[in-house]
Parts: sequence; C-alpha cells; structure tokens
Amino acid sequence: MQNIRAGVIGLGNRGYSLLTSVVLHCHDVTVTAVCDLYEDRIERGAKAVVDKCGVRPATYTDYKQLIDDENVDVVLVLTAWEAHIDPAVYAMKAGKPTALEVGGAYSLKDCWKLVETQEQTGVPFMFLENCCFGRREMMTLNMVEQGLLGEVVHCSGCYAHDLRHEVAYGNDDRHYRLRNYLNRNCENYPTHELGPIAKVLKINNGNRIVSLTSTSSKAAGLKQYIADKKSDDTELMNATFQQGDIVTTVLKCAHGETIVLTLDTTLPRYYSRGFTVRGTKGLYEECTDSVFLDRKEDIDREWAWRANCNGNAKEYEEQYDHPVWKKYLSEGVQGGHDGMDWLEFNTFFDCLREGKEMPVNVYDAATWMSITALSEQSIANGSAPVAVPDFTRGKWVL
Repeated sequence: MQNIRAGVIGLGNRGYSLLTSVVLHCHDVTVTAVCDLYEDRIERGAKAVVDKCGVRPATYTDYKQLIDDENVDVVLVLTAWEAHIDPAVYAMKAGKPTALEVGGAYSLKDCWKLVETQEQTGVPFMFLENCCFGRREMMTLNMVEQGLLGEVVHCSGCYAHDLRHEVAYGNDDRHYRLRNYLNRNCENYPTHELGPIAKVLKINNGNRIVSLTSTSSKAAGLKQYIADKKSDDTELMNATFQQGDIVTTVLKCAHGETIVLTLDTTLPRYYSRGFTVRGTKGLYEECTDSVFLDRKEDIDREWAWRANCNGNAKEYEEQYDHPVWKKYLSEGVQGGHDGMDWLEFNTFFDCLREGKEMPVNVYDAATWMSITALSEQSIANGSAPVAVPDFTRGKWVL
C-alpha cells in the first residue's frame, strides 16, 4: 500500500486539528473522504482538504458510507469517546486498516468487541496514543531497556489539565466532555499516562495488569467555576456533576510492579502528565524533568536537587534519546504536540506500507481503555478491587 487514500471520521476540535496539522502533510497520503454529524464541521474539514490538495473529498454524515466508499483505503476514527468502537469495528469488518483516537471505554464488552474483530479479520489496527511517541517517554523507555534505572518497581502518571472551560462550555461548543462529566465518575482519560508506562513495563508483552482500585474525591471544581464564570447558565447552575475532581487509580501488575494514575481536570492547575519511572538504580521524573541515579554525585546533592528542581534530563539526551527521536530530530520536528502526533501517524502509515506490526495494537487499546470502565465500577463499590481482563488470552506470556 503506497499511495494511501484516507477517510477521516470525526472533525471536532481534535479531529480537525489532526487533519490540518498532520494528516494532510503526510507523504503519499490523500484524504479522499471526511465525515461528521455536523454539516459545518464537514464543510470546514472539506475546505481544509481543498486548500491543501486542490481536490474536494467526498463528504458524509454516516460513517458507514465513508467506510464503504471504494476510494477510501484506510479509516481514521477521530470521534467523541462514545463513538469510537462501532466505526472501528465496522471498518475492520470492511477490510480497511484502522487507526483509533484515544479515550476510555464504556464497557468491557466494547473492549472485547474491538479485540475479537481484529483477531477475526486480521486487519491492521493502531491505537493513536500519541504520548507513547513523546521524546521524554521514549528516552526513558530507552534508559530502562539499557538498564540505567535498574529493575522497574513503580510508575506513576497523571492527566492533569485544567479543562473547566472546555467542560463548562460543552453545550456551546458541542464538546462531549460535558455530558460525560455530568453522568459518569471514573478515570475517564487514562491512556496518556498509562500508555508510555505500559511500554516501559512490557504490558501485554511479557507482563500484564491484573487488578485495580479507584477512588474519587467529591465534585466541587466545576460547580465553583460555573458560579464564577457562567452564572447565567441556569441549567448548569442547577446541575449535579458526577465526575470527581481528583480520581486516583492504583494498578497491580503480574510481576509485582505498581502503577498510580491520577485524573485531575476540574481544579485550577498547570498541565502535566506526571510521567515517573522508579527503578532499583534510579528514576526519571517528568515534573522536574530529572534523572536521579543511585550514585554518589546525585546523592551528595540531593537537597540542592529538591530545592532547584534540577531539570538535568537534557544531559542524557545525547546518549539516551530514542533512535526514533534522533532520526526525527535530524529530519526536523513537525506536527502537533511537540511532534508526537506526526510520529504516531507516520508510524501508522509506514507500518501499512511495509507490512509491519503496529507498535500500539488492539490489545493495548483494549487494556488501556478498559481502565475507565473498571475504575467506574471500583468507585461505585467503595474503591473495591476489580480484576483487569487479559485481553491477549495468555499471549502476553509468550
């Protein structure tokens, strides 16, 4: 598959951004069709394709019609969370390679549907977790694989992002987060932090997550924000939000490692993914962008380290930057999110052309997405432990 004809489903904020900043700039990729439920988004997406390529794509409001279009070879599902599984399943059943944007699952049944469809059809599938392609995440993975941090014992991460405006103005902007925050209480966006950690811990590839517990704080942040910023919205002023401000989820792995995930999106704060890897010989910590090793020079300056937020990870780039990033930097970083989006999409298209396995596969998608449904169950039952299914059905041990 050389000249790839892509169909894009979902042209909201994320979908349109990926279309214009990444997909339309990928080598030997042509967008031949776009789809959304809203006509204005369809027109905006079609115009972007015309402006870049000079040819208007086919336009649809029904994702099945886009997938059935004979001029579409590959399907990119960039929709709202609730609309992820069915288009991906339909595309794979139609024999068309599929890339699926991230988000948490609403049920384990959906996760199994995704896995079983891919296994039955054999159609290439990739989960678009861009943080697996982050420079520091990949550098840390390389450090772990080279033994610098020793045996990994514990990892943590967060999706810490002040989304109060996005949620509160969800009706105005037709954004799916509002309806989710009104009706659900869970770790609703686990994959940004969990994806890179899962790669470090070889989840589904020699290791697996076996159980979790999840605990939620009360929901107060959005209520205060709406009172301060949107008090004329009587509907939201009288609404009760189910989504807790802080959700903490603890996962246990088959080989004894632990993972802590934190969702933190409705209180004032700075952005962070909190990516941290702790090993027997040292650590990497995103919040201070530091590597700390079990050696005399690091231990001797421990107090200065804490006071100054050392930020020394840059010193390790020359030796430990991942080969993927070394090549990427030499060619010139492009695309959104500091280049992560560009890397993930080009990896997807390159794997299709070369017949390679996808680096973030359907088992990764199902496992990481399942954390949302399972955390919802745990929270509802007083932070009770919940088993995490083995979506590989034992293949993880091979």
